[in-house]
Amino acid sequence: MSYSYYNPNPTGRSVGDCTVRALSKALGQTWEETYVGLALEGFIRGDLLNADSIWGPYLQRHGFRRHFIPDDGLGAYTVEDFVQDNPRGTFILSMPGRHVIAVEDGQYFDSWNSGKECPAYYWEKEH
Repeated sequence: MSYSYYNPNPTGRSVGDCTVRALSKALGQTWEETYVGLALEGFIRGDLLNADSIWGPYLQRHGFRRHFIPDDGLGAYTVEDFVQDNPRGTFILSMPGRHVIAVEDGQYFDSWNSGKECPAYYWEKEH
C-alpha cells in the first residue's frame, strides 16, 4: 500500500478539481477528457460537474458500481486501511467534505497524501 502523487491538471492546480483528477486516473483519460465528459453530464442533469449526482452516473456508464463502507462507530477506517483491504482493482473513494481520490492495485493517487482520511463510500470498476 502506498501513496503516489498524481496531478494531471494542465495548469498544476490542485484545489477544487479532485473529482476530475481522480476519475481521469481511474478511467485512463486525460484531465481534459474527463472534465468535458463531466461538464456535459452536468449540463444534461443541471448540476455542477463535481456533484455526486453527476460523477456517479458518469462512473456507472464506465462500468463502476457503488458500495458503502459500513460505519464502525469509530470513524477510523482510513484510505490506507481501504487500500490494504483491497490490494487489487480500480476504485474511486469519496470522503466527507467532497474529496475524491483514485485507488489502483494497492496505490492511492492524489495531489497530497490523503491516506489518513476516512472514506464514506467507493466505486469499484466491474470486470
